[in-house]
Amino acid sequence: MIDEMKRQKRELVYKGSILDIYKDTMQFANGKTEEWDFVSHRKGAAAVLPVLDDGRIIMVRQYRNALERETIEIPAGCRDFVGEDTRLCAERELKEETGYSSDDISFLLSLRTTVAFCDEEVDVYLAKNLKKGEQHLDDAESIDVEIYTLKELCDMIYAGKIQDSKTVSAVLAYSNMIK
Repeated sequence: MIDEMKRQKRELVYKGSILDIYKDTMQFANGKTEEWDFVSHRKGAAAVLPVLDDGRIIMVRQYRNALERETIEIPAGCRDFVGEDTRLCAERELKEETGYSSDDISFLLSLRTTVAFCDEEVDVYLAKNLKKGEQHLDDAESIDVEIYTLKELCDMIYAGKIQDSKTVSAVLAYSNMIK
């Protein structure tokens, strides 16, 4: 099937600070062509599932422009540069967004957020042995820290209240891991 598809052209439509948007002209085996959108996430990202000693999980609540509402998510952010170690990025985002730090961070999973049109890759880590500190938000961030049980988070996922792909993946992977 892959051999039946051929990109004839890729045209840059928009170049942003972290995203490039392209218009791809694709040719099918039958000779017909179609234009497809492609979003390139140049830097990649990292996220972290912070678990307190009592098993509760630290989450962040923030406004998301694309959805025009607040969301509940695990802490996450873009790498500072292509090639940055995603573990270091996850550690930084944990501290910046929640104020917590950890000396026990381990890899949980890697995911692609929206494979139909975007190449964004997010490495997700699990953080334990958390130490509370101060948030260090970026100038354009407004984030509330909230704490939930694993059951509460799973219930919110299944009720459709949490829909963020990295958060859903991390919470369900962790839930399966500790069974």
